[in-house]
Amino acid sequence: MRVPLSWLREYVDLPATETGRDVQAKLVSAGLEVETVEHLGADLKGPLVVGQVLTIEELEGFKKPIRFCTVDVSTANGTGEPQEIVCGARNFAVGDKVVVVLPGAVLPGGFAIAARKTYGKTSHGMICSGDELGMGDDGSHGIIVLPPETEVGKDAIELLELVDEVLDIAVTANRGDCLSIRGVAREAAIAYGLPLRDPALIDVPAPNAFGYPVQVSEPMGCDRFTARTVTGLSPEARSPIWLKRRLQKVGMRPISLAVDVTNYVMMELGQPLHAYDRNLVQGTIGVRRAAEGERIVTLDGVTRTLHAEDLVITDDRGPIGLAGVMGGADTEIADHDAFENGGNATGDVVIEAAHFDAVSIARTARRHKLSSEASRRFERGVDPQAAAAAAQRTVDLLVLLAGGTADAGVTEVIAPSAPHTISVPANHPDQVAGMVYGRETVVRRLQEIGCDVYGQDELIVTVPSWRPDLAAANDLAEEVIRLEGYENLPSTLPKPPSGRGLTHRQRLHRRVGRALAGAGYVEAPNYPFVSEQVFDQLGLDADDPARRVVRLTNPLNDEEPALRTSLLPGLLAALRRNDGRGSHDLALFETGLVFLPREEQGVAGQPPVDRRPTDEELASLDAVLPEQPRHVAAALTGAREQAGWWGRGRPADWADAVEAARTVAREAGVELIVRKGQYGPWHPGRCAEFVAVVDGAERVVGHAGELHPRVLKALSLPARTCAMELDLDVLEAVGDDTPQAPGISAFPVATQDVALVVDGFVPHAEVEAALREGAGELLEAIRLFDVYENAEQLGDGRKSLAYALRFRAGDRTLTVDEASAARDAAVALAGERTGAVLRG
Repeated sequence: MRVPLSWLREYVDLPATETGRDVQAKLVSAGLEVETVEHLGADLKGPLVVGQVLTIEELEGFKKPIRFCTVDVSTANGTGEPQEIVCGARNFAVGDKVVVVLPGAVLPGGFAIAARKTYGKTSHGMICSGDELGMGDDGSHGIIVLPPETEVGKDAIELLELVDEVLDIAVTANRGDCLSIRGVAREAAIAYGLPLRDPALIDVPAPNAFGYPVQVSEPMGCDRFTARTVTGLSPEARSPIWLKRRLQKVGMRPISLAVDVTNYVMMELGQPLHAYDRNLVQGTIGVRRAAEGERIVTLDGVTRTLHAEDLVITDDRGPIGLAGVMGGADTEIADHDAFENGGNATGDVVIEAAHFDAVSIARTARRHKLSSEASRRFERGVDPQAAAAAAQRTVDLLVLLAGGTADAGVTEVIAPSAPHTISVPANHPDQVAGMVYGRETVVRRLQEIGCDVYGQDELIVTVPSWRPDLAAANDLAEEVIRLEGYENLPSTLPKPPSGRGLTHRQRLHRRVGRALAGAGYVEAPNYPFVSEQVFDQLGLDADDPARRVVRLTNPLNDEEPALRTSLLPGLLAALRRNDGRGSHDLALFETGLVFLPREEQGVAGQPPVDRRPTDEELASLDAVLPEQPRHVAAALTGAREQAGWWGRGRPADWADAVEAARTVAREAGVELIVRKGQYGPWHPGRCAEFVAVVDGAERVVGHAGELHPRVLKALSLPARTCAMELDLDVLEAVGDDTPQAPGISAFPVATQDVALVVDGFVPHAEVEAALREGAGELLEAIRLFDVYENAEQLGDGRKSLAYALRFRAGDRTLTVDEASAARDAAVALAGERTGAVLRG
């Protein structure tokens, strides 16, 4: 919400010395988030005056149309002679009043004006557009043409109100009253302890039977509808300068007088209004729910198909507006330009000021993806008591500015309702804040925001109509606390109970993160939302359990309506973004929850709010939530080791992804079984499957390797991208991460190397497992150091795997015979299980 300080001063007598920064500090202290203070015209320097175009000479021979003008600026130039100016704009004519900036002036942005020769003429100044003066869009897209009655030579800086300060306030969803000058003025008046001149306190005629006929068929959606009629509006009437400038300062574009007046009153009072061309409305104005499939063309020219929950304004033909969101094109007010172009300008208008249900308007705006200034206010809460005053204010302005006549008829349809009252102990704000305010302070602050307060120890508070967000005792306590100043609350550090620290799970997650970071990976947390289309891109089977997702009822993004069942989609998207921005050597990781729906779906009960839920109630809530195990995933692409003076670099490959999984497993104290695997996005020939023993049975806990080329193409990833993902919760459950001191032997190691020839399809992991088991207790370590393939020497489909075996005894030096016997036993078992033979 943009609030011009000059407009705010109309309703609150702020001290003359107060600047926008001072007001900002006061409002921030009162709980309003004033993001910026914009200083309009801060670097503007005159002379900037009103001039009248005397002559226009078209200059020929240039690439674009150029005009040489003489302009009467009275005595503003010191001579009284016409000012010669070169201008390329086409939207003004001889006799028009325009804004002229003379030599010596400085325009916004530090643009100094001087006489200069251009297009063969000397231009002594400029004829200005709104953009050049920092005014914003006025709808003309060209030179500012002033009303004919404007005095020549008048100071245009004062006329156009070019110097001002504008506060930009980020209004929270519960403070719809502050989406108006009236609401912000009330907060400023409270902050400064000054009286408020409420613009809504005006005389309003009583409803009668002569007003425009209105039929409200949906009182739950529309509990108040006021209709007023103004006739005989002058077709030549245009919005005055002050009205246009105020709309521009709050960020709205002037359109036509009738529309500008309704927008002005909306910004002033916070009540959205709509003006209908009375000659285009056929019959009674109605309010009802739309019929499923009904259509309406809104003011933006879009044909919209309506939903049965949409609230619509109708006449005898059908819908003529989306209630509280946007009017229809069938009853649009014709503007001044249409009259000048030979059309029929609107002479009679019907003014609508209604109060609609906030939830209904919010759903309609989101359903049609049509957010408007009106819907923003209705969905945050509008003062229902302001409707009649807003309608009267609109009527008064139209009569004043367009010479119309207010019709005597006043229509007001009201659904009966009672004011909202709250019972609250007088010391409740003290208990919430942790400090003593006292009853007098509590009552005074509540009365300042408009509440009626009765009672002594137990207060009966009647909430003002403009504060629908005040619904409970804690809301009232918050009002007292914010007006007394959050900065005055005592600061008390919490005292944690002794003997508690991080849980085992938290420590493991931190260790895993540090270990991967130490291995060169960068953590990249991602949103947990995915599109179900990504499972096709990852190549998952149609019956893959990962395709069963938890869908969100109200997703932040319609394209990602589900919760993730894997970390890979988000992590690979992060890798793609970084690669697209020039970072080609990447190693990313993430730890986070995945969401797996339960076989039996349940509905959560409503937990109590007046006490802590019992363990049984918490358990029942947990029972209907999806399972949420924590996973860890990593993705690599580009160079794993950089080239330099020390030697050649090395690209990342599947083995690095496998090693990342082993790094995680070591931190969890788990010995993973590594096998050849085939799953989803991984290349079938370069995929490792990780198995852990859980309760005596083997369980697959993850995969690692190089991604399939089809997946890389579908996700636009670099070639040879590798990834891994593990179920960290399973590793935590089966692991023993108790620190183990390394065994240091005083006896030497015996090393034996063996090269075994096996079929090409035999996994290295199976050969290593057989060697490890066959070697027995004397084997200290085993390492694969060479893989060799040569059809001429080994035969087709055969490969050689070379291992270094380290043997050591804890109580003696091994003899050559003992080491050789252990090696032979290992080779024998490998030959029995995998068909391996010693390479000759």
